[in-house]
Amino acid sequence: MVKIRMILPANVRHRSGGNIYNAKLAEALRGLGAEVSVCTLDGGWPLGSAADRNRFAAALTGGEPAIYVVDGLIASGAPTEIETATAAGRRVWVLLHMPPSGEDPVETSALRAATGLLCTGSRTAETARTLGLGNVHLAIPGVDLPSKARPSSRDAGAAPHFIMVGVLLPNKDQNLFVDALARIKDLAWTAALVGSTKADPSYAVAVQERILRNGLEKRVETTGELSGPALEDQWNRADLSLLISHSESFGMVVQESLAHGIPVVVRKGTGAVGALGAHGAGEAIDLTAGIGSLENILRRWLGDAALRKRWQSAAEAASGELPRWEDTAREVLRAVVGS
Repeated sequence: MVKIRMILPANVRHRSGGNIYNAKLAEALRGLGAEVSVCTLDGGWPLGSAADRNRFAAALTGGEPAIYVVDGLIASGAPTEIETATAAGRRVWVLLHMPPSGEDPVETSALRAATGLLCTGSRTAETARTLGLGNVHLAIPGVDLPSKARPSSRDAGAAPHFIMVGVLLPNKDQNLFVDALARIKDLAWTAALVGSTKADPSYAVAVQERILRNGLEKRVETTGELSGPALEDQWNRADLSLLISHSESFGMVVQESLAHGIPVVVRKGTGAVGALGAHGAGEAIDLTAGIGSLENILRRWLGDAALRKRWQSAAEAASGELPRWEDTAREVLRAVVGS
């Protein structure tokens, strides 16, 4: 039996793509027969104090597992600890959720010291290879298909509903979305911002103030972090999903949208474009010139019933072609066992 110890950060407490990936990967690996133990480490990652790194070093020792999968948030600041472990014969794989910067010598040293890199997005893998890092493997996220089919008899008179799922952070650019919505108040729609307001409280307050300042409080709701049935209810209401982050290594929420048969608008130039793929279930838009492109695509989608139908049909078709978490786990096992 393959034994794997996953070492994960405990200081990211909101529902993030990395946290979801880590939990789903552990579950899927167990489903394939691997014995997986999970060690969560508090600390000031990614920098970490000397005491934090000592706890990490201890987590890499003792016990039987010879295969360790370490979240990049921890690994990137601890090259010495990784070098010591690999020199002792342990296989230490770094799970990279974001592309390495290439400008941090500590991070680069840590990644070079690892047995190999498990990259959760093609952009991350490409960047790692460009930096000359070896043994790079791609393990893109899978999806869980909804347990219940999307309701077929929704209120025909309901206004189209937008959804943006993600923690409220400047990178996610909820403010830009709210500003675009303020420009299309002449059209019928509703919207929900679904994500934690606690990661950056000042930004979350700024988003709420923007909603109020534009008179959108009756049309745009901020739900806070949701999961389970409450999140499913939001997906079931949605007609179009948006992920317009300034940077994304992949964009798991794009696949989650498609799994629910919901088309997506993403920002061009980010890893979310790869997640959207060539299904025709949405569009990647150039936002370098500002808000106009976002306003235009929202207006076009709202005003063109044929476009809405075409995107929705493509999203429903794409849902059956997406990788499952079992596929992700197989790729990880193929890498860590075969190397």
